[in-house]
Parts: sequence; C-alpha cells; structure tokens
Amino acid sequence: MSGHKEYRRELRNYAIGLAAALLLTGVAFATVAFDWAPFTGTMIVVYGLGLVQIIVHFRFFLHIDLEKSARDDLQLILFSTLITLLMVGGTVVILFNLYHRMQ
Repeated sequence: MSGHKEYRRELRNYAIGLAAALLLTGVAFATVAFDWAPFTGTMIVVYGLGLVQIIVHFRFFLHIDLEKSARDDLQLILFSTLITLLMVGGTVVILFNLYHRMQ
C-alpha cells in the first residue's frame, strides 16, 4: 500500500510543478503581450519569473531541494552553471571587444 501512496504523492508533485510552470509562463507571456508595464518593468518581471521557474523545475521535476542527500546534486548543478556562465560571459566580452576594434 505504501507504494501506491508514494506514486500518488509523486504524481501530485508533478501536477503541482506543471501547473506552476504553466502559470509562470502564462504570466510572463501576458506581461509582454499586453504591455502591462514599461520596458524596464517588463524585463524585471520576466527575469524574476524566469528565476522562479528555475526553482520550480529544480524542486518538482529534478527533485533537488535543500535536504542533505540532494546537496551534492545541487552543488554539481551550481558549479556547472558557473562554468557555463564564465564561458558565455568570456565569449561575449571577446566578441564585443572585436566588434569595437573593427569600427
């Protein structure tokens, strides 16, 4: 019987995650489509909702939270994100430098 309860709890978590992801995506889309705020406000709202979306995906779909057993996975994801940001940021700096030298 506990397997059935575990399955229902897991299914409920996926449903909550899906609903939250759809809601966040819909609000971001509506903010841009209906011009609810000036450009700067719209960008802040969209970026903020994007960060919340990342947290929702980590929690409900990737099952990464702040428990002791999941911290290794979280550290791996954060380190991978850092390396990716450094590579992308370095590439952007180099490209802007080359762009300004060509003018």
